[in-house]
Formats: sequence, structure tokens, C-alpha cells
Amino acid sequence: MGGVGEPGGGPAQLGATLPTFRWEQIRPHNLPGDKWLVIERRVYDISRWAQRHPGGSRLIGHHGAEDATDAFHAFHQDLNFVRKFLQPLLIGELAPEEPSQDGPQNAQLIEDFRALRQAVEDMKLFEAKPTFFAFLLGHILAMEMLAWLVIYLLGPGWVPSTLAALILAVSQAQSWCLQHDLGHTSIFRKSRWNHVAQQFVMGQLKGFSAHWWNFRHFQHHAKPNIFHKDPDVTVAPVFLLGESSVEYGKKKRRYLPYNHQHLYFFLRRARALGQSLGQQVGPPLLTLVNFEVENLAYMLVCMQWMDLLWAASFYARFLFSYIPFYGVPGALFLFVAVRVLESHWFVWITQMNHIPKEIGHEKHRDWASSQLAATCNVEPSVFLDWFSGHLNFQIEHHLFPTMPRHNYRRVAPLVKALCAKHGLSYEVKPFLTALVDIIGLLVGRSQALAGLSRRKQQRELGEGETGPPWFLPGLGLGCPPPDSRSSSRSS
Repeated sequence: MGGVGEPGGGPAQLGATLPTFRWEQIRPHNLPGDKWLVIERRVYDISRWAQRHPGGSRLIGHHGAEDATDAFHAFHQDLNFVRKFLQPLLIGELAPEEPSQDGPQNAQLIEDFRALRQAVEDMKLFEAKPTFFAFLLGHILAMEMLAWLVIYLLGPGWVPSTLAALILAVSQAQSWCLQHDLGHTSIFRKSRWNHVAQQFVMGQLKGFSAHWWNFRHFQHHAKPNIFHKDPDVTVAPVFLLGESSVEYGKKKRRYLPYNHQHLYFFLRRARALGQSLGQQVGPPLLTLVNFEVENLAYMLVCMQWMDLLWAASFYARFLFSYIPFYGVPGALFLFVAVRVLESHWFVWITQMNHIPKEIGHEKHRDWASSQLAATCNVEPSVFLDWFSGHLNFQIEHHLFPTMPRHNYRRVAPLVKALCAKHGLSYEVKPFLTALVDIIGLLVGRSQALAGLSRRKQQRELGEGETGPPWFLPGLGLGCPPPDSRSSSRSS
């Protein structure tokens, strides 16, 4: 074994003795343009390669200076193939006396979780049933056709139009779920097939960019409920989430009536096209930008021309299908109605497992602990499994994101046993309770903020007249503006 390595030593030569590093040498390498990470006790310098990472530089950068072993296994199907890309980035390994993880992590829990993952692989729970997903695609296409037939046979009256809008909203919701499965490469064995199919579902059936969704969603999985890493909870200053830390503006023009955020939550949800509490754009000044605009901007800025063509095919199909019955204004109104109905489904189903859980800043937990702290399950039923796209099994989904969803029920008892062994919370709620808890959290945060007078806030925060414009009331610490975190925030 070689001596302790010097930072910046460059890639290790094939067959050469690897230099060793201590965690204290690795920790400083978590800066823009200077990123190291550890996988299976080997140290990699991803500083230059991060921009070429298929999942995006932010996703891999969120694990800077950490042990990313479990994340590496969670996100990739063919590990041997991916390791070929890691080899040129290898610069050393952890010193023999160094633990595999930095900080006070439960080594036994990590070992047991990895044993569980191996057991799950041996049980072939990562293998998909083609007929299951063929049925899902088939019933989506059938609903699209049914909605058109309703208008064709019954005419464009209010009752048929309302019925068609409801059918289309359900179809759109189920398309979200199917493209979500494909984005996680949980259907086909070849990643390429999953990506091509996702482009069809996300583009032709929904009018969105698959790359845009993956860019946001993978960050959420990597660091769920972590401010400035998970785009789904980067919602300040419109909503203030989390018991330990929230950020909002000092200047009056940046204030909103936070003591009523549980009320304007409904107004915001109803007015946006596909926009929801958990789906805001990253920078606070752009929180009113909805999915449609953000998605289009992503495709144009990132030059995702194939995604743009797929999305255009959706709008062409929708308009050509319904303009003969409604004219242009009526077809557009139907489109808006479907998007509004769809957004109601989206906000409740996607946030009932996350928003009532712990939300805060990075704590550098192990994979299992971080996922369990940010997720809970909702009691399963045949209807809810279908209606939510099996997202009621959020714990299992977050621990094993590439697992086909029809296997969540089988792995759930094993996960529950692991949690019981290590005293971790495995929370399962009734459906209605999970929905009410979203509002309950907003109400609780509202009441807490309403109980603090402006003078008391200033005293606790140590603010002067020229105090910091962004702060953390829960911790009493000054915080720089979100713009200064552009290297780690989601866009």
C-alpha cells in the first residue's frame, strides 16, 4: 500500500500502487470545479468529468466529498459498464485505517442495507414484468381514445366535455407514472430502451421533456428534502417548509402572508398549469414560472431538439383532435382544464409522502437513513396502488429507485424488518391522513411564524438595519442570498 496521497495528484496509472487518502484530505474537495467522491473505498476526482455525467453535474456533485457507494448502486443498472467510465477518474483509495464513511454514521446499518440489497437482487426483484407495463401503456392509450370518442359521439357539450377532461386528466396522471418508471430504467434491461420509451411517453403523450424531468427528479432522489439540493423543496420565499430552517426575505417586498400559506397553497395549486407546491423553479424570484415555461426553457437552453419535437407532436395531436369540435379557443380551454385537473392530482400524490417529513439542510447521512428520514408510505390498496402509480410505497421506491413498482409489496416486509432492527421509523399512513398532513404542516409553520413578532425576530437573528437579506429563523443564523448558491441549487 502506498503512502498517504497528496491532493491533486492526478489519475492513477493502471497497475500502479494507489495512493491513499484520509477523510480530512477529501473533505475540502467539494467546491465548484473541484469535486472528489468515494465509491467502494476508492477515491475519484470528478472535477472535469462532472459536466459530462449523463445525470447532470449537479446530481453527481451533490455527493461531493462523500461516500457515494450506495447512491452509485441505486442509480445504475449495469455497474460493470459504468465502472469503465470511473477508471480514468481514479486517483487513490481510502487509507486502511479510515472508515468507509465520513462522520458518525451507523456502519452496521450500512452493512445490513447492502446485504438487503444483495438479497433483493438474488430474489430477482429488479426484474420487470413486461405484461404489467404493457397493460399500463395500453390503458393510457385507451383513455386517450375514449376521451375523443366521448366528444365525437356525444358532441362538445358541457357534460361530455367535463367527462372527457376527467378522462384525459387521469390519462395524463398515469402517463406521469409510466414515464417515471422509464426514467428510473425500471422496465427494460437496456438503459437505452428505457430512455427512448420515456421520450415517447413524456413527449408524445404529455408534451414535456424527458431530460428536463430526469434533471430535476434525480436530484430529488439523491438528496430528498435537502434545501438547495432537492428542487422539490426549494420553494422559498413562496412557501416556508421545515422545522429547523426556513429562508425568506428581510425586505418588505419579499414578504408573503406566511401565516396564511396553508390558504394560498390552494389558490396557487388551482391557477398553475401543471405547477404544484413541490414543483417550483429553483431561484425564488422565478417561483411563479410553471412547468410549461420551465420545460420549454430547458429544452431551448439545453438544445434538446429531439425532446422539443416530441413535445410538439403532443400539441399537434391534441389540437388536431379537438379543434374540429371546439375551434381553437375551445380546444385551448380544454387543454387548460386538463392541466389544472392534472395538477391537483400531482401535488397531492407526489407530496403526501415527503412534505410532512423532515426538511432541512444537508446532514450527510448514509443512504438508507437519508431516504427514510424524508419519506413515508401510504396504506396500500388495489385502487391506490394504481391511482398513485405505486408512489404510496415511497420508502421502497426511494431505497431502490430502479426496482419495478410491482415488486414494492414483496420488498416492503424486508425493509420494515431492517427498520425495526435499527430503530428507524417505517411510517405508514392512511390516505386521507397523508393528505391532511400536508396542510397540517403548513398550518403549523404558519402559526410558528405568526407567534414571532418582528422585533423578536430581529433580536433572535441579531439583525441590524443592514442585516442579511436572507436568514434562517429556526437557527438564528445569517444566510447568503440564494443567488450565491447557484452552483448547488436546482434550476
